[in-house]
Amino acid sequence: MKSIDEQVVHLMRGADYGDPQIARHMAGELRERLSEGRPLRVYCGYDPTAPDIHLGHTVSMRRLRRFQDLGHEVVFLIGNFTGLVGDASDKDSARPQKTPEKVAENARTYAEQAFKILDRERTAVRYNADWLGRLSLGKVVQLASHFTVQQFLIRENFRKRWDAGDPVWMHEFFYALMQAYDAVVLKADVQLGGTEQLFNLMAGRKLQEVFGQRPQVCITLPILVGTDGRARMSKSTGNTIGIDEPPEEQYGKVMSLPDGAMSNYFNLVTRWSPEEIAGLERSLSDGGLHPMEAKRRLAWEVVDIFHGGKAADRAAAHFERVHQERDLPEEMPTFALSAPVNLLDLLVKAGLAASRGEGRRLVQQGGVRLDGQRVEDSDSVVKTDRASVLQVGKRRFLRLECPQGED
Repeated sequence: MKSIDEQVVHLMRGADYGDPQIARHMAGELRERLSEGRPLRVYCGYDPTAPDIHLGHTVSMRRLRRFQDLGHEVVFLIGNFTGLVGDASDKDSARPQKTPEKVAENARTYAEQAFKILDRERTAVRYNADWLGRLSLGKVVQLASHFTVQQFLIRENFRKRWDAGDPVWMHEFFYALMQAYDAVVLKADVQLGGTEQLFNLMAGRKLQEVFGQRPQVCITLPILVGTDGRARMSKSTGNTIGIDEPPEEQYGKVMSLPDGAMSNYFNLVTRWSPEEIAGLERSLSDGGLHPMEAKRRLAWEVVDIFHGGKAADRAAAHFERVHQERDLPEEMPTFALSAPVNLLDLLVKAGLAASRGEGRRLVQQGGVRLDGQRVEDSDSVVKTDRASVLQVGKRRFLRLECPQGED
């Protein structure tokens, strides 16, 4: 069993507040609560603004798992009400609002995906629509009375928009109130979030005091960059690596990361110890380790976490064969052609494009190949005189089978 001091170091490792004084204060409060010798109630909220959980979400999930492994109570909160508003904490413009139907559809698989990291038996799954959807207007006014407009407008993202004359919508202010009220309802000891969430987490402390509760410990963690190596990983940006994606897809996306993003991934998504990470970074810095080899290790680690070692080995072999040797994968899904078909219709029917419009864009961007040849005409017809291989992007392949199975 770890000592109190060891637990604090373990649980606070990598936390980032942008202010050393806040960091010391939160570590001190965590130490006090751990000293009480009881399981702490720890939670983090996830808004189902898209159907897939991606690696960026797992940064806080892995920290939740640390608390679980030390015997604490973990709540996986699905923000099916806050998701209707959307958090603008890290945005330079208002998030498009989701419909209740879309949020509900996205939320269906969230918990199941989360159990790839969290212990199913020790995780309480809650939905904040259960309480936020029942708040009266009077209650919302009461909650809002504890905050000033100035407190919101000094936030960097709102201030930039205000200074630029861009709209700051009233409903965006409600997001922090709703997240703060989550902490009250859950009677949280600890809340986790990204660094951009600090204001919302601190608002939770404020409301807990108003309701006579002890203010929660806030732990804010660094942001994982997306596959572009620059912007935060986000579905809206299109730079994500989903935890439910096929092993080959995950492996290939990691291998496509810019070299400068590797340290961010080493520290936030792997199971490697700080000592192992420091050794890798030294080897990269002094030239003892080639960036491509480091990336291979990282890609294998990511796939192993979510699919296991055998799948990681297959994904590595697939990458070598397809992307380095320029060969076709040994296995790929098949699609039977019963008659000649328009290329765009084929892309939609085979699930390689969500719509004809998306398929047309893929063709225009040079992302569609038939038997290795780039397709230039989106209105072309795929014939059934022989078996073919259709490729979309770098990693998606489909074997087209003709009626007689001819080669």
